[in-house]
Amino acid sequence: MMVLADAAAGETSAIVSLFWITVAIVAAPIIARILRGYVPDVVVLLILGMIVGPFALGWAWPSDVDIISQLGLGMLFLLAGYELDPDLVRGKSGRVARLTWLVSLAFALLVITLAAGSEDFTARIAVAIAVTSTALGTLLPILRQLGLLGKPLGRAVMAHGAVGEVGPILAMSLLLTSRSIEAAAFVLVLFGIAAVLIWAVPRRMLDRIPGIEQTIGRMAGGTTQMPVRIVVLLLVALMAVAAEFDLDVVLGAFAAGLILRELLGPEHPQVGRSLDVIGYGLFIPVFFVTSGMAIDVDAVLSRPWMWVLFVVAIVVSRGVPVWVSERFVPHGLNLPSEPERIQLALYASTGLPIIVAVTQFATDAGLMGQGLASTLVAAGATTVLVFPMLARWVGSRADRKTANAGPTQ
Repeated sequence: MMVLADAAAGETSAIVSLFWITVAIVAAPIIARILRGYVPDVVVLLILGMIVGPFALGWAWPSDVDIISQLGLGMLFLLAGYELDPDLVRGKSGRVARLTWLVSLAFALLVITLAAGSEDFTARIAVAIAVTSTALGTLLPILRQLGLLGKPLGRAVMAHGAVGEVGPILAMSLLLTSRSIEAAAFVLVLFGIAAVLIWAVPRRMLDRIPGIEQTIGRMAGGTTQMPVRIVVLLLVALMAVAAEFDLDVVLGAFAAGLILRELLGPEHPQVGRSLDVIGYGLFIPVFFVTSGMAIDVDAVLSRPWMWVLFVVAIVVSRGVPVWVSERFVPHGLNLPSEPERIQLALYASTGLPIIVAVTQFATDAGLMGQGLASTLVAAGATTVLVFPMLARWVGSRADRKTANAGPTQ
């Protein structure tokens, strides 16, 4: 009886936490709309999570919805991988984007080493990875809303954003581990082989079994929703494989997105719409709310200078190298105008999901205290709030100048 009572109390706690989280999920877009879009929905979700979480009102606890939050993180990276055009990271422009990120990481590590001095190398590399990431999954809705995805600026953001997600994920797998770099690289190769096998099986079935694609298509509606179920299976399978290899699950989620794009291509938009519904309707907002719940507000406010310092470190370590490479390193697709290059640098400096993943790993491994982790996450949230808004302002100002100069020419 005591066991049953304890189980019932745990279920009640989880349901209460989920209730307040769903209240935050519903309230966030309303608040963002009232604020006329100047404060992104993501930031509102984080703030509401801080309010209802254990460090403020204590109405909800992230541990109660941990698996939903993990799926939200996975959906965020799956959608980022699915939206990514592989051609953007190939060729000379892709090589420049990769080199730019490596320069960003080395520069950030140098600055952090000079500032931190005797801190453990793994802790320093964790902070360097965090401040050089790009929140491509978070930026996608913003770019789509502004109509930038098909334009040169949007394509440049996608290229640098993809490298700014994949680079930190691989760096986490190689450097934030108890294994040697050689052993970690070997594990990554094994994971890559497993991902290729997981891609090859459905690819072979689609190619060899007549009518299977049409059969799945006929099961796409109603209560079956077979394509969505298969995508969720793909996502969970790759996340599980990454976990079994002791890698971060975001690597598996991003790989699932790339595989999904390779299997489906752009000719199945209904699948993308269904994923948007289940991802942005529940799982992804839960992830952002629980990320806000993990922020220790008192720790952040006790050292506001460190909060500001991290925001500056992000834009200097990530934004400045992106601007320099776009301005001075020709790759054939360089943005021609200065406002566009500034916008690119600001978008590339917008980071949050990788910061959350890095800080979660670092705190669990004892590399980072909760106060420092909270400050880093708060800085990432600040970049999501401030940098896209600044980029929009720079773009609007440039458009106004062009419009005013037009009649005089």
